[in-house]
Amino acid sequence: MANLKSSKKRAITNEKRRERNTAIKSELKTALRKVNKAVESGDKAAAEQALTVAGRKLDKAVSKGAIHRNNAANRKSGAAARVNAMDA
Repeated sequence: MANLKSSKKRAITNEKRRERNTAIKSELKTALRKVNKAVESGDKAAAEQALTVAGRKLDKAVSKGAIHRNNAANRKSGAAARVNAMDA
């Protein structure tokens, strides 16, 4: 454990941030899993709805600093490509 007061506070802050980031990343995985499930089932409307929700969650994760903006962009692009490929 840290000795200095500021170091102790930093350790507590880092733990809170780690827990928050873990929760946000878990939500992202769930949202993207719902998109994939809708694509596999062939339900275009549900896939588009899930894609919208996932996109918002990805953007929020970027604003909170949980993931990098390029990571979010790549995930959104991949999910959108899977949903758009359903027509073909």
